[in-house]
Amino acid sequence: MSSSTSSDSVGLGATGAPGTSSTGTSNTGTSNTGTSNTGTANTDGSVLSDSLVVTWRNLKRIPRIPELAIFAILQSVMFVLLFAFVFGGAIPLPGGGSYREFLMPGIFAQTLTFAAATTAIGMTDDMAKGLIDRFRSLPMARSAFITGRTVSDVVYNAGILIVLMLSGLAVGWRVHNGIAKFLGAFALALVFAYAMSWVGVWLGMLVPTVEVAQQVVFTAIFPLTFLSNAFVPLETLPSWLRWFAEWNPVSAITSALRDLFGNPNPYAAGGFPAEHSVLLTLIWTAVIVAIFAPLGVRRYKATSR
Repeated sequence: MSSSTSSDSVGLGATGAPGTSSTGTSNTGTSNTGTSNTGTANTDGSVLSDSLVVTWRNLKRIPRIPELAIFAILQSVMFVLLFAFVFGGAIPLPGGGSYREFLMPGIFAQTLTFAAATTAIGMTDDMAKGLIDRFRSLPMARSAFITGRTVSDVVYNAGILIVLMLSGLAVGWRVHNGIAKFLGAFALALVFAYAMSWVGVWLGMLVPTVEVAQQVVFTAIFPLTFLSNAFVPLETLPSWLRWFAEWNPVSAITSALRDLFGNPNPYAAGGFPAEHSVLLTLIWTAVIVAIFAPLGVRRYKATSR
């Protein structure tokens, strides 16, 4: 009896041991599978398709929060009316020409430059809401978050630019160089807006709140628009400011748009900025993207760790 009991005990023990070992193996396998799936979740998905999904997500916010677009348009229209009807008569153009036709490309350039503000505020808002952590848990390309943001902001600014052009037509602005150059100017404007959105990506991830983002972008961008040829001819500026204004990227895009639209574009002197405004705009665009895109991506990676 004792021997039988001992044998049964050993048998149960032997049977229990493999069972325990099997369970441990199963748990380990499950754990490994879970780890594998988690790693895959961060790398699966096409960059293009994921970026388009994020782009559409950002664009769907516009009709839900129409105040964003309304006040952006109203601010730009206010500048048009203020300079066209209040200051326009006090700002003569060298060589003559319509100040309103001179003004509108400057308004377009100012709006495109402040595309950085739109992006910065959107990035800061998304970070404050924890969207980066949410997107990290999804099977999508990590770069889709910032790529979708920049592309959606370009589409958003394209809509605002169209409204401003219609406003310009109402106050006397005209295009004189044909449809091909008009489309070229519109495309150049959107390329410049895309470059400025990368500035916004970087600035938006440096600050903690939307309120701070608004102040930082306004402080950084606003002087560029007024130390340029956007609203006044360059020859009216002091000589020590004129060189900076001539090479200012805002002056470059403004002059390029004036040349392509056939609007008055007086320059204080000749030189590369005056004679090659479109090329200078493309150079500035490439430089801005080359500097701020890596800075933005690096900051995004550091934030999402």
